[in-house]
Amino acid sequence: MSHLWNGIQLGLALALITGPILFALIQAGVERGFRAGLALGSGIWISDLLFILAVFWSGTFLDRVVANVSLLWWLGIIGSIILVGIGIGTLFSKPPPLSYTTEIEVTRSPYHLLWLKGFAINTFNPFTFFFWISVMTSVVLANKLSTADASLFFTGILATIILTDLLKVILAKRIRQFLQWKHLLILRRIAGLALIAFGVVLLVRVLWQFG
Repeated sequence: MSHLWNGIQLGLALALITGPILFALIQAGVERGFRAGLALGSGIWISDLLFILAVFWSGTFLDRVVANVSLLWWLGIIGSIILVGIGIGTLFSKPPPLSYTTEIEVTRSPYHLLWLKGFAINTFNPFTFFFWISVMTSVVLANKLSTADASLFFTGILATIILTDLLKVILAKRIRQFLQWKHLLILRRIAGLALIAFGVVLLVRVLWQFG
């Protein structure tokens, strides 16, 4: 069970990192309620699960991927473009009308599009790619964990990520009753600018490191 606890600790540390996922979850929870946040969050979690399965079953292949500078360059460029694109869309769009009694009906952004947004933000963020690779190499492979122990470790991380993300969405929904529409507009502008900033910083880092 120590491996499960280690995974929970790493998941809690990851939950404290401020990134594009945090802003996207808060925006969805405040603007559209729990179900919208859940839809976006599930896209993030499925993306993480696929990364876990990929690194878990392809340790030797990952060594070749990390050594491929061209692939890392393109991954960073595509990821930065997607983050900036989502940020621009968020920046110039308007939040839905506020409803304090019922869950906001998602009309402009259906749940499957919110799921896709969460999946895209997480999948094309190179931080996610390098995070799971580093976890696999520095913890699982370095300590020669068995399949059972590694499964417990990754389960602890993913379960903690899911629970903390749900908590963020719930808290975001709770503060909605204290907000006016103009506050949602400001929040959306902040979220859009944050996503654009993360994309630009990522692009600069990629060009600086691999250019």
